[in-house]
Amino acid sequence: MPQNNAPAPYARRSPFAPRWPRKLLGTLLTIAVTLLGLLFVTFMIGRVMPIDPVLAVIGERATQAQYNAVYLELGLDKPLLAQFAIYVNDVLHGDFGTSIRTGQQVSDDIRRVFPATLELATLGTLIGVFIGVPLGVLAAVYRGTWIDQLARLVGLVGYSMPIFWLGLVGLLVFYGILGWVAGPGRLGVFYQGIVPTRTGLLLLDAAIAGEWTVFKDAFSHIILPAALLGYFSLAYISRMTRSFMLEQLNSEYITTARVKGLSEWHVVWRHAFRNIRIQLVTVIALAYANLLEGSVLTEIIFAWPGIGSYITTSLLSNDMNSVLGGTVVIGTIFVALNIFSDLLYRFFDPRAK
Repeated sequence: MPQNNAPAPYARRSPFAPRWPRKLLGTLLTIAVTLLGLLFVTFMIGRVMPIDPVLAVIGERATQAQYNAVYLELGLDKPLLAQFAIYVNDVLHGDFGTSIRTGQQVSDDIRRVFPATLELATLGTLIGVFIGVPLGVLAAVYRGTWIDQLARLVGLVGYSMPIFWLGLVGLLVFYGILGWVAGPGRLGVFYQGIVPTRTGLLLLDAAIAGEWTVFKDAFSHIILPAALLGYFSLAYISRMTRSFMLEQLNSEYITTARVKGLSEWHVVWRHAFRNIRIQLVTVIALAYANLLEGSVLTEIIFAWPGIGSYITTSLLSNDMNSVLGGTVVIGTIFVALNIFSDLLYRFFDPRAK
């Protein structure tokens, strides 16, 4: 009986094999390279600044022996690459050094001030989303009408007006003249220390503790700066929403849906708006990141004890450990939000899977 000596068929990889391990590896590699670049930039900033890190620690009246001891302790006698490796290792362990201005660990200072910025930026983004998205949709649906002109005017003013000018005018009108909101600061002096710190988010902590009087006072302090930040994000989100919706409303499938007799509400919200969610995810994530890192002027005007005000005050005090630590934290959050928006993009868009 003849034997079949033909070689066994080659085991080919199925085209439907999952590709997520390779994508996950690529995403992790991108994150690592980006964060390493961020650390390198902050490290070089600390080295090129015209501030002696040793004198910043021990003061100008220290002896030469003290100067040499601290110089060796900081590792400044080592090659630049070795100093960078030490810096990366310290950052990975959450050690940004000691703040010269406060005398505390920079990580502890950031843990104390960052929730204020997070609370302010989150509320501002929510205001921008809940007003900007419907405004952009209406501007696209009623293109060329007074609604569209109003939306474009709102966006133009939001882009062109300086935030510090709007902040000062807002304080003058709503606090100084009308008295509708509380003044600068995060909380009134009579309510300090009443609510125990659990999350660092004052509104949430007050609600958890059931201190509604403190909640009302905190909301009265935060609503004006949050509304200003929300207005700037509103201008960006509404313009991008209008652009995305106009592209969808001019598509053939929208014409087909209207010919089939579907209601205008169904066509706009169930078909056109559904297809722009992918782009809106990225837009909202970038707007949120911009508010987190760009609220410095707002925090200064309203005496808001956030990380932007912390970095600015530290820079004026030549406290480079605090400046670099805050910069690393803000940069890391910006990268994380971009990666998160990219993951959501892949989740909502089947073509990206």
